[in-house]
Amino acid sequence: MDIMQEKIVRSSVYFKGLSDKEFQIALNFFGAKEIKFNKGDLLNTIAKRLNFFGLVEEGTVQVYMDDLDGNQIIMTSVGPGESFGESLCYLKLDSPVYIKATSSGRFLKMYTDNLDHEACTPTAIEMRRRFTANLATRTLQMNNRIQILSKISIRDKLITFFAECSQGGTRTEFVLPFNRNDMAVYLGVNRCALSRELSAMQDEGIIEFHKNKFHLLNM
Repeated sequence: MDIMQEKIVRSSVYFKGLSDKEFQIALNFFGAKEIKFNKGDLLNTIAKRLNFFGLVEEGTVQVYMDDLDGNQIIMTSVGPGESFGESLCYLKLDSPVYIKATSSGRFLKMYTDNLDHEACTPTAIEMRRRFTANLATRTLQMNNRIQILSKISIRDKLITFFAECSQGGTRTEFVLPFNRNDMAVYLGVNRCALSRELSAMQDEGIIEFHKNKFHLLNM
């Protein structure tokens, strides 16, 4: 792990604020191992137990699910400093999702066994607290996703989505982790219709955008 990657890892919910000694203890606690991936790699096998969770150091991975008609649904996009797979790993469940790399990069492959096996140690207590807090945050994020999907019009979906991306109005500029096709899949809309609506919102002075970089002007 180089200096930049260590900085990213230490900014995550699991390791933020730890001393150098505590950081190394926490890495050992989770059995952390650095794994490289290439664009297009599948990081798990669907319908088989996911026995690890990951913390992205570099690159981006996306979590997908197929609906009953076989259509692909993007559940989330995970970038540097963010994690995936905790719930399935901890509950020892067969995976209903598949996790795919959308760029080359690397992640820390980690395990949850010691959350129970070392239940009374200070490290286990602190890591369990952080693990639970992260799952609670993930639940809130899923609620936000439901809010987006529940909107009828594409514009209302976009306004709700952008409000989430702006972190409650604290940011007016951000870069989305999606290309247009993935953005359409994530929002559950037609790609051409999405592009038309984005252009209309830009013409009306509501947003400005160039590729994946967006600037909110009047929302």
